[in-house]
Amino acid sequence: MADKLSIGIDIGGTKIAAGVVDEDGHVIDRARLETPTSSAADVLDAIGSLTSGFLKDHHVQAVGIGAAGFVDASQSTVLFSPHLAWRHEPLRDAAARRTGLPVLVDNDANCAGWAEHRFGAAQNQSDLVLITLGTGIGGAIVLDGQPYRGQFGLAGEFGHMQVVPSGRECECGNTGCWEQYASGRVLMRRAIAEADAGSALGQQLLQVAGDRDRIAGWHVADAANAGDEQCREWIAEVGDWLGVGIANLAAALDPGIFVIGGGVSDAGEMLLAPARAAFARTLTGRGFRDEARITRAHLGPEAGLIGAADMARLAAKRRRPGQPGARARVRKATRTAPRATARATARPTSRAAARRRRS
Repeated sequence: MADKLSIGIDIGGTKIAAGVVDEDGHVIDRARLETPTSSAADVLDAIGSLTSGFLKDHHVQAVGIGAAGFVDASQSTVLFSPHLAWRHEPLRDAAARRTGLPVLVDNDANCAGWAEHRFGAAQNQSDLVLITLGTGIGGAIVLDGQPYRGQFGLAGEFGHMQVVPSGRECECGNTGCWEQYASGRVLMRRAIAEADAGSALGQQLLQVAGDRDRIAGWHVADAANAGDEQCREWIAEVGDWLGVGIANLAAALDPGIFVIGGGVSDAGEMLLAPARAAFARTLTGRGFRDEARITRAHLGPEAGLIGAADMARLAAKRRRPGQPGARARVRKATRTAPRATARATARPTSRAAARRRRS
């Protein structure tokens, strides 16, 4: 059973979600902690605490960590995280020492994309793009059935494609980035403006969120699902920009399916219908080519930990000897090799001795 279980840990800016996952992508045990944002050592302590808690009840093979940040191509170091105290943090090796298990580290969106490929909306699809709509826009690419990370491990940062030259300023330092037009940040900005203006909608959103600074895009999605027309219009506009960006990605990557996840995707068809319309309207070669499907992710907020666990399990399985007993045979051969060498060295080497051996 240990070969079939692994731990997935999804580390976000506010929470750490963890679970024990079987080979079919089912989460059989869960835990959650608030993310310690000021200290890398505290995050490592949280990883150790979650893992040791699971090990009391489960035999697992490996630990996969989905990190909100830039992870290098070797899947070992978090180069930078905008919300956490990670700067060139050697997370894989530190976590392996802490847990005593093989550890794999990847970007959280890559983990979610892999989960949707293996167990979710994109099963049986060899080429897919996952787009996560949260406060910003993240993403993942699977090509020929394998995660595509790019030369430096940073592929999939779709949110910072420029779609409006000299457009809105972005937190990344550039202007006109896609996530300034097609993410929860857009909805959040409009909702806060309504709250500041004291409108009925603004007061409603403020009451639900509890504080002005806690208003998020998913609050707008919930209000839209409850029937608020203004929120529906905002989401439709976000969907329109979403479809334009997807058409650009289709021109570059040509996948068979785009999977839309993240909190804003809770708006469902209110978001996806205008996205499909804008995609069909702006797609290069429209009318003369097949069009990719655009669908909502299936695995919800647990996609990241499921994908991290599955990646780690598969990586650990590849590192094991191919046949039972192979490791023992290697050790035995290593122990006996010096004796064989000594015997060979002790043999006669003269021509007479050689002739005696031949006779």
